[in-house]
Amino acid sequence: MAARKLKVIVTRKLPDPVETRMCELFDTELNVSDKPLTADELVDAMSRADVLVPTITDRIDSRLLSRSGDRLKLIANFGAGVDNIDVATANARGIIVTNTPGVLTEDTADLTMTLIMAASRRIVEGAEVVKAGGFQGWAPTWMLGRRLWGKRLGIIGMGRIGQAVARRAKAFGMQVHYHNRKPVSPRIAEELGCTYWESLDQMLARMDFVSVNCPHTPATYHLLSARRLKLLRPHAILVNTARGEVIDEGALANMLAKGEIAGAGLDVYEHEPAINPKLLKLPNVVLLPHMGSATVEGRVDMGEKVIVNVKTFMDGHRPPDRVIPAML
Repeated sequence: MAARKLKVIVTRKLPDPVETRMCELFDTELNVSDKPLTADELVDAMSRADVLVPTITDRIDSRLLSRSGDRLKLIANFGAGVDNIDVATANARGIIVTNTPGVLTEDTADLTMTLIMAASRRIVEGAEVVKAGGFQGWAPTWMLGRRLWGKRLGIIGMGRIGQAVARRAKAFGMQVHYHNRKPVSPRIAEELGCTYWESLDQMLARMDFVSVNCPHTPATYHLLSARRLKLLRPHAILVNTARGEVIDEGALANMLAKGEIAGAGLDVYEHEPAINPKLLKLPNVVLLPHMGSATVEGRVDMGEKVIVNVKTFMDGHRPPDRVIPAML
């Protein structure tokens, strides 16, 4: 492999500094138009490339991988998650899969707190009133929201992003609770002043705010099912910056429409880019276009992670961000 430049095919437009460096290091084929590849185009790319650099919107399942041929040896995903890739099938075919963990932590945590504040203080609703010319002056009972200070925040998934959200929430005077596969270390628990709940059901029933920060895996699909959503308190606000599939979106929309929970802030959706039509009509929901990692710095850092993984593989070493099925 080291005797020649690897053939690298990139499925979407990446930041210019990332694409420039890729072209310097590898035999790189870019997608200048940024038009998403069809399934047949993905198969064609995989058959011609040593390395495929897809994004989270490229679904590379077992059916596509079975048509990929024998040349492809590395799928270097431009994204922290790999739920768009059948990792088990890729590994069985001798294809290494990597991702870009860690670099999105602070940006996603920032957006999580943004949604918590926007949903609780009716920021978007208020801004729309002003733009529509509806602001008639201050009134003592108009546009009332909920304060954050002293409220309980339940975090689902206490990995890098969950911990970063907890640090921000603590700075806002919130009481931090969390559910995870296992408790965090005593050092982190002391730093965050957080309370561990082994039972997700029991935590949900006691929180004022809930933030979803776990990955989408078979085990977390509809983790927040219709049954679990009904455990939330009527004044609770639910925020999701992780993956839409973790929540039963239809059940959530119905509950929000009926006023069974106070509000939601969503950056991701179950059938993305489609959004449940009910959500689009509700005033108590803040909807964003999957922009949790959408900072210049974050996207460049993601690209640099991809480059390190590809370059390490080209040099005959194990990529630092390799993903194996046992990790999922």
